[in-house]
Amino acid sequence: MTMKVKDVMGSVAITVPLDATFTMLVDTMRRFAVGAVTVVDADRRPVGIVSTEDALLKEIHPQSDRGALFESRRRRDEKRKAAGTTAQELMTSPAITVTEGTSVREAARLMHTQHIKQLPVINVMTGRVAGTVHQKDLLKVYARPAADIERDVWQVIEDSNVAGEGLGVAVEGGVVTLMGQTPLRSEAARLATSAEAVDGVVEVVDDLSFTRDDQAYVPSVYF
Repeated sequence: MTMKVKDVMGSVAITVPLDATFTMLVDTMRRFAVGAVTVVDADRRPVGIVSTEDALLKEIHPQSDRGALFESRRRRDEKRKAAGTTAQELMTSPAITVTEGTSVREAARLMHTQHIKQLPVINVMTGRVAGTVHQKDLLKVYARPAADIERDVWQVIEDSNVAGEGLGVAVEGGVVTLMGQTPLRSEAARLATSAEAVDGVVEVVDDLSFTRDDQAYVPSVYF
């Protein structure tokens, strides 16, 4: 079973309107101990994100530092935000969002590539905010019971259609050990790779043997 965002998300979403003042933004982040808030429009649809990093730009770029010439685009954007006084002026837009049906793996990839620590979760039908998923929420995937992981690994083996002999699976502490014999070396490697993709697997120990090495290098002979 592929774990979805709905399996790990929080149902509470900390949001602010577009006209929220700078003081309101800071108070909200402090009160709820969050590193970012979602900015929503009148229909509660996310339009941007304001993070603590955005708010702190006022300290990094004081007013006296906002008129310099020949600056990079990033620095100009930072100064524009630093001059802002409302959520609409401070936010990063568009908001990067996920749905309840997004896989945990995809949510983790988004957070990594976009360098963010939380994502608004939207209702796929209405587009409105339904909750929030944080980095720490995604770690719940590694709290899966060993029996659930073992069941999913066996499903991977069954779906592979590998005619192995004496195949076995052991799971302890998220570490999966594969045992038995497959007809081909490539099939053993395929099973190990597939097992690694199962949610909650920390590591795969490949104790599989094989009857024939179909990946052996055979040097070319020239005459």
